[in-house]
Amino acid sequence: MPANALEPDAPAGRRSAYVALETVDGLPGSIKPDPILVADQVSRHFGGLKAVDVSHVEVQRGAITALIGPNGAGKTTLFNLLTGFDKPDSGKWTFNDRQIAGTAPYKLARMGMVRTFQLTKALSRMTVMDNMRLGAKGQTGERFFASLLPFTWKAQEKANEKRALDLLARFNLDAKVDDFAGSLSGGQRKLLEMARALMSNPEIIMLDEPMAGVNPALTQSLLGHIKNIREEGTTVLFVEHDMDMVHDISDWVIVMAQGEIIAEGPPDAVMKDAQVIDAYLGAHHDKALTSDGVVLTKTPAGDTQ
Repeated sequence: MPANALEPDAPAGRRSAYVALETVDGLPGSIKPDPILVADQVSRHFGGLKAVDVSHVEVQRGAITALIGPNGAGKTTLFNLLTGFDKPDSGKWTFNDRQIAGTAPYKLARMGMVRTFQLTKALSRMTVMDNMRLGAKGQTGERFFASLLPFTWKAQEKANEKRALDLLARFNLDAKVDDFAGSLSGGQRKLLEMARALMSNPEIIMLDEPMAGVNPALTQSLLGHIKNIREEGTTVLFVEHDMDMVHDISDWVIVMAQGEIIAEGPPDAVMKDAQVIDAYLGAHHDKALTSDGVVLTKTPAGDTQ
């Protein structure tokens, strides 16, 4: 099977993403056939440090896109900018062709863009079910006068509870429905945060290092859930360091280094890219070093000098 070929039994969502991306040039800032998220000239500096300097990037609708890069590359900062948790020095970006730069996170969630965090944001002193209820949008009972009239929101609340129970069952958290979120393990809180994000039926879900601190058994569960999200038609953009995991589930990979996008493409192609290898391992990763840091090179005879 040739590099980047699709497995014969690939699910419908992956086949669709593969077809959409098959003819896209694997170049930084490449144009996608149906982008859901497009950003231009986005920059963010912290003092003299250039954290983000992205000229152009597009995220394909319906695909799982991985955003990777070494520590300090600017991945989470870019996430924070796009989702309204930080303000850029410059730049603009669109979601479904609507300009959203400067839009508050809660408004973006209502529009269909939700995110999770590397450090989970589960509300520890609320039950798992109450956390899930908070994820539903457009709740009539949240309005003061309507809240005084239960007949205006009871049916909606029952529907939200049913959806919450269905999601918790999918994420193997249905037995924890009445437990406080603070009593869950780190991996279970990751699952809860992802399930809560899906309560709003998002068009795109952005996951910041969803596997960080998760044990191997739960990692496989999370991988399966991310794939299922794509099969249901939701776009996924996630930050990750584990290259094996990125290779396993990604349809497209975007690589950042020193705040810039240095490479894009299918997983197989990106992982063979010399710039990507250098970004992760350093330009001298293939040269031997002595204990005092002097580079040793090989002579044609095979000796070092």
